[in-house]
Amino acid sequence: MTVHSPAANRWATRRAEKARRLAQVRSLADGVLLPRERIVAALERLIMPGDRVVLEGNNQKQADFLSRSLAQADPGVLHDLHLIIPSVSRPEHLDLFERGIARKLDFAYAGTQSLRISQFLQDGILEVGAIHTYIELYARLYVDLTPNVVLVAAYQADRHGNLYTGPSTEDTPALVEAAAFRDGIVIAQVNEIVDDPGELRRVDIPGSWVDFVVQADRPFFIEPLFTRDPRLIKPMHVLMAMMAIRGVYERHQVQSLNHGIGFNTAAIELILPTYGEQLGLKGKICRHWTLNPHPTLIPAIESGWVDSVHCFGGELGMEPYIAARPDIFFTGRDGSLRSNRAFCQLAGQYAVDLFIGSTLQMDGLGNSSTVTHGRLTGFGGAPNMGHDPHGRRHASPAWLDLLQTDDPLERGRKLVVQMVETFQGSGRPSVVESLDAVEVGRAAGMPLAPVMIYGDDVTHVLTEEGIAYLYKARSLEERKRMIAAVSGVTPIGLRSTAAERAALRRDGLVALPEDLGVDRRAATRSLLAAKSMADLVEWSDGLYEPPARFRSW
Repeated sequence: MTVHSPAANRWATRRAEKARRLAQVRSLADGVLLPRERIVAALERLIMPGDRVVLEGNNQKQADFLSRSLAQADPGVLHDLHLIIPSVSRPEHLDLFERGIARKLDFAYAGTQSLRISQFLQDGILEVGAIHTYIELYARLYVDLTPNVVLVAAYQADRHGNLYTGPSTEDTPALVEAAAFRDGIVIAQVNEIVDDPGELRRVDIPGSWVDFVVQADRPFFIEPLFTRDPRLIKPMHVLMAMMAIRGVYERHQVQSLNHGIGFNTAAIELILPTYGEQLGLKGKICRHWTLNPHPTLIPAIESGWVDSVHCFGGELGMEPYIAARPDIFFTGRDGSLRSNRAFCQLAGQYAVDLFIGSTLQMDGLGNSSTVTHGRLTGFGGAPNMGHDPHGRRHASPAWLDLLQTDDPLERGRKLVVQMVETFQGSGRPSVVESLDAVEVGRAAGMPLAPVMIYGDDVTHVLTEEGIAYLYKARSLEERKRMIAAVSGVTPIGLRSTAAERAALRRDGLVALPEDLGVDRRAATRSLLAAKSMADLVEWSDGLYEPPARFRSW
């Protein structure tokens, strides 16, 4: 017979503390169900000062009822919280710091709140632990940032706590599991509570992982972050898209890929059924995607270009279209999308041939960042997908095409394409002498400058001027000359001479549109398979339902 001494409890202190906190709210709850009107009182009992608290703020889905409720807590009761928010997207996320409820922040992306974060950091209201890539932040939840409390959002729950997260599953499994299996507390806001478990469309998070459920005052907020209106795509975007297809995708036989957000990449998607078709490339490039369900990909799907799409998250209005295309998307038996940001980030890191994305600033070495003076945007998933993972061991034609020697021990290489317009809409150069991020990091006391993608990971720089094939550079100085050659009349570009550009073109290190067989005169909006949101709806057979702000009819 084993005798357990009181000292044995020292191995279960987290479990004992969780039990103590749960007992504090037993009188407020009906099983796992918390009444909406008592949620602030419940949070004040379940969360302790100094706790690490995960607030589900994703690219699209926001646990906004819980974040608004937490912001109503008494700072005398709750203070000095360490918030972990993948995407800081809601005003109340920062209200928590302004009210003194939270002190420290670890995050991956900020978007619309980037200006306010920068100001709070400058004013000493907020302390940044680190700016992460998504997968890095999730990973740390299982190492040194294990949360005490996790606040998430779902479409439905039953009275046992089983959750249906549906098309917007996104980060939820990664966030919940970190708490559920280390005696943290998990609270989910839901749009609907059903009595019969059979009424759930499917179970995405089992009830044994969830401590409490509360029905929100309104459906959780979803941001259609990856929707781009084709009407805003310009001829310059079309030109750059043509160069990407000819000078990168066709040249390297790119079969699997991730597109970053932006009008440049939307243009690529929309000219595949036209320009790509003219080149006879269907079935040869762009077959497998790790991607949010971009509406601008609909024409390529409908015309037979796409074999599969695995999604980081959902996209508002795409749900009926996705349900009707199960051969393309990963869907459940109920027909709805199963997105998973953690798995899709891993796929985007290890399983694809190419990442292509834009940035706000790039320096003469190819380092880039979206952190600029007065704007702490963060990175999202770009650093994760925009680098060459040295742990990769499977080969593909594109990966092997970047080999530069016959050495049997040389690795292939992932294509990382930085797509940059040389000047921003404000007239400021995008290619700069030094990234603002360097000075921002120094002023904020960060141990590392907040660089999004390091130049030594970039294999191609694509601007409206041409393409620099950086993976061929034989020295750092040659790399600088290649970037300068496609940087136009920016300060970096003005360093390049006509003689240098001619030599780089002759050696195949830089290619202008004419070197690729791209006719600048053909780069017009007429190449777009869809020129408006209404065209996308028509391509989808009426299944795509654009959010109201994108409708012009």
